[in-house]
Amino acid sequence: MEPIREKLKNILQQVLDQEIDRLADEMTAADFPDWDSLAHLNIVVAIERAFQIRFAAAEISKLKQPGQNIGSFLGLIAQKAPPQ
Repeated sequence: MEPIREKLKNILQQVLDQEIDRLADEMTAADFPDWDSLAHLNIVVAIERAFQIRFAAAEISKLKQPGQNIGSFLGLIAQKAPPQ
């Protein structure tokens, strides 16, 4: 999962326009001050392009719900992404 984590970290850095030192599973959108609703959509689009996957509308909504974190996001990407 490390290549996926690194790719996600790079996407977050680009979309949020901030340096990210580490990307831990327990982190949430709240840990990133600029991760608002618009940034969330931009992150989703960037991930879909980078990994050549598509998220269902329900999956996109669920990602911002309580209990969801970077680990959840990475797991979903890993399920959908073609083998690296």
